[in-house]
Amino acid sequence: MSPRVDPVRTTTELPAETDVVVIGGGIVGTSTALFLAERGVPVALCEKGRIAGEQSSRNWGWCRKMGRDLAEVPLAVESLRLWEGMNVRTNAETGFRQTGVVYLCETSNEAAKYEAWLARAASYQIDSRLIGTDEIDRLLPGSSRRWPAALYTPSDGCAEPEKATSAIANAAFGKGAAILERCAVRGIETKAGRLSGVVTERGPIRCSKVVLAGGAWSRLFCGNLGVELPQLKLLASVMRTGPVAGAPDRAAGADNFAFRKRLDGGYSIARRNANVAELTPDSFRLFSDFLPALVTQWHELRLRVGRSFLEEWRIPRTWALDAATPFEAVRTLDPAPSRAILDEGERNLVRSFPAFGGMKVAERWAGLVDATPDGIPVISEVPTLPGFYIASGFSGHGFGIGPGAGHLMADLVMGETPIADPAPYRYQRFAKA
Repeated sequence: MSPRVDPVRTTTELPAETDVVVIGGGIVGTSTALFLAERGVPVALCEKGRIAGEQSSRNWGWCRKMGRDLAEVPLAVESLRLWEGMNVRTNAETGFRQTGVVYLCETSNEAAKYEAWLARAASYQIDSRLIGTDEIDRLLPGSSRRWPAALYTPSDGCAEPEKATSAIANAAFGKGAAILERCAVRGIETKAGRLSGVVTERGPIRCSKVVLAGGAWSRLFCGNLGVELPQLKLLASVMRTGPVAGAPDRAAGADNFAFRKRLDGGYSIARRNANVAELTPDSFRLFSDFLPALVTQWHELRLRVGRSFLEEWRIPRTWALDAATPFEAVRTLDPAPSRAILDEGERNLVRSFPAFGGMKVAERWAGLVDATPDGIPVISEVPTLPGFYIASGFSGHGFGIGPGAGHLMADLVMGETPIADPAPYRYQRFAKA
């Protein structure tokens, strides 16, 4: 089952020409389109299925700075600033609220790790801090245990995945962007070594620049261009409940559960630090790239062999632009959630916060996270193909930093001063020696 996404205004006719084509209607793609359209840049966004149909509507909804890899902190800081004004900017309800986010520590070792992170992140002057047992009890009443410490950031918050991306897409449409659903881009065309347009299932669009924000599909699209993007997919499961009397009213996570109160009064709940890694042909092709991450994050992954291996083995890796592509064969990735992982997270949560024992689960769903070997996204032009940009590989962080990523990508496309240093996100860091 997939979440119910707010409706989006779309364009009926395919534009013959534009300046920029954005491929992918998730939060990064729609944010890129919005920040380009606000500058008066002609832009068309092409989505093979529906806006926010995949991971952008299936994530936890957290918008946080704390705990990020230091390479992502500046972009996360800028994203939170954008989130704070997003309801006004879009003239719509994105669900963003500055509720604060709490990471609970079960041991002194966990607290020491967060203390070390605070020391490394001190130069960014964010408001994250370690808090003790009494303040934890005040922020998160009703726990059955005494937590020794927690990392707390009052200025972090949450938005509603079913609302936010649609609101951003509608705002881009209102600023003049063409928003096209069920319009898969099959590939790009070049002239004199530079990008000159795209070919969609509805016909060609002439353009000088293309931004690929295709999420879990980005590696496949790049492969047909001869561009190697090291990216794998992880299955992340979430469930939604109705209102829960006596439960804390903010977002929090421990080592083995996470929850946040939703705008509708219910809760989104997950088993933190547990994602399914289905073995596919790309798992073996990219084994050496991902081996360091596998060694350090082994305890967070549940390796599984299933139908995905044969399904992906059968998917063509190259295709002609005048024939149907894999993007038209599967409009929306809608995987089944891991019931075992969700049940595990629910049990862990109820043990720590007994009020959740009476919750009624309304929905369960899953999404596929686009992960890179270092857990940092690519937000970059591809040097070997001038005019082609990638914004992908957000490794489960894309919703929270999506507005900043879209702003940064618009800056790069237009050659303007970037909202954050783009160096950590350059594509070239994955180039083989």
